[in-house]
Amino acid sequence: MTEIYNIIDKKKLDIVSKPIHEAHGLPNECYTSKEYTLIERKKLFEDKWIAIGVGSSFPNIGDAKPIDLLGMPILIVRTKSNEIKVFHNVCSHRGVKLVKEPGKIRNVMRCPYHSWSYDLDGKLIATPHIGGMNIHQTPEFEKSKSNLKEIRSYIWLDLIMININNNEISFEDYIKPLSERWEKFWPEKDRKLMVYSKDFGYFNLNAKCNWKFAIENYCESYHLPWVHPGLNSYSKLEDHYHIQGLPNRFAGQGTVVYNPRFEGSEKFPCFPNWPKDKENIAEYVALFPNVMLGIHKDHYYAYWLEPINHEYTLEHMEIYYVGDEAANSKKFKSLRKQNHKQWEDIQKEDVDIIQGMQIGRNSPAYNGGNFSPKMDNPTHHFHKWVATNIV
Repeated sequence: MTEIYNIIDKKKLDIVSKPIHEAHGLPNECYTSKEYTLIERKKLFEDKWIAIGVGSSFPNIGDAKPIDLLGMPILIVRTKSNEIKVFHNVCSHRGVKLVKEPGKIRNVMRCPYHSWSYDLDGKLIATPHIGGMNIHQTPEFEKSKSNLKEIRSYIWLDLIMININNNEISFEDYIKPLSERWEKFWPEKDRKLMVYSKDFGYFNLNAKCNWKFAIENYCESYHLPWVHPGLNSYSKLEDHYHIQGLPNRFAGQGTVVYNPRFEGSEKFPCFPNWPKDKENIAEYVALFPNVMLGIHKDHYYAYWLEPINHEYTLEHMEIYYVGDEAANSKKFKSLRKQNHKQWEDIQKEDVDIIQGMQIGRNSPAYNGGNFSPKMDNPTHHFHKWVATNIV
């Protein structure tokens, strides 16, 4: 009997994967149980490819940032060879958290406990008094066996993707179904043109709820008329279509009428190979478990989730444009500001709703809910992914 069934009745998980007209959603325990979250961390976050940041946040050698993934300390560093590497953020000596705050590391990462020190590649280079007073090395201790433990990583569309347990297929193969889907209107050569905006390219939101609510909400457009009346005024519910990736790694929705209303006559430059007959198409895809992507003819964003615990999530938005002029020049600054505000306002509307969902999951009367057989297909796709992979 698998461990998860000690927390959740097997029938509650089995029913999630039934045909949508018979299925229930994930049970309350998936959102409210600390014990469940420990299993979820292993099955969905350590065993899968997940996003933990973007390369543009680490522009210079020595830039470093610690993150805590559901309690697991992780460290991102740009090394002297200009690579981004990811490590378990823990000293190999006595297990102290190594780097506590984001910042620039000059030469070494020094443990605050006994001053063991590591270079930017995670190599252990100093062990003060390890052989006794003023004896800093000894043949009885082999430093190379105590380097920082590196985590398998891959950079894709600037996203820093990691596979902690090193047991997934290559990221190139993992992302291939989605990448091939987008090739028809957002080819690889256009993706290389995107540039991160340094002034209006980022915001974050605090969501007092489980991370899964953000993903399942993002998957569907059913809520648009009531939650996003502004967005729905030009990209209506009936203009949207479902996206369900096979194998089951992503889901979402697209629109055939993306045409935001910004002030002024300036227009962002578009990706040069985006087809003219698809210029009003935009797609919004959740790549399971924790990143939400938005592609448009003139910009791209990655909205990734940093789950802190079972009822609190940090949401990070990263926005990119076609070329440096669009991303950072004064000419397009007003447009960037308006686009930033548009997405921040929309995401705030979503956060208000999903925080209410967290509260609702404390009701014993709720059984996981039912799905609309026509409108909730992508959300059901995500629920099935969780229910299948958590076992």
